[in-house]
This record gives sequence, structure tokens and C-alpha cells, in this order.
Amino acid sequence: MHLYYYVLLCSLEDIMPSSTNVTIRMDEQLKKQAEALFADMGMNMTTAFNIFTRAAVLQGRIPFDVIGDPFNNPVNQAHLLAAAERMRKTGGIVRELIDVDEDCDD
Repeated sequence: MHLYYYVLLCSLEDIMPSSTNVTIRMDEQLKKQAEALFADMGMNMTTAFNIFTRAAVLQGRIPFDVIGDPFNNPVNQAHLLAAAERMRKTGGIVRELIDVDEDCDD
């Protein structure tokens, strides 16, 4: 009863805020994959981006952890540059051991 009364007193703009168009650029294959994923969830790209944006605004941050590419992190890049230098000095042969947990039976 109260909800019905409220709706009668409100304008359509109070219930449905105005919207605006947003244009983004992304890889075509990524877009197709995202559209398929969101369709499986019963939504389109607009709904998915609205959910993301609302979550970001409510949380005051990107609503998931953003981590860097481990290949491009400074530690790995320094390691790769050092290996390349060793390869240059030794004529192209560099062998390294990979650390393995001591508890591992293999």
C-alpha cells in the first residue's frame, strides 16, 4: 500500500534516473567472449558494466584485485636480462634449476 502511494507521488524521473551513453574500446575477441559470458548469466554488456560501475562506486575502488603480469614484473625482467647476459657471455647456454618444495615426492 505504501509503495503504491509513493509511486503515485513520484515522477518517472525520480524512479528511473536519466542515463547517458558511454563508449569504450576493447579487443573484438574479448568483447565477443564477454558478451557470451554475460548472456549465459542472463544479462547484456550494459547491465554487466552497470553492475561493475555501481560496485566500484559503492566500494570506492575497483571491485576486484588488479595484479600485474608476472612476466613483466621488475624482478622477473631483471632475471631475464641477467640470463640473456649470461647467454651472451657463454655462447647461448644457460641452465638453471627450478626450486622445488622439499615435501614434494617427485
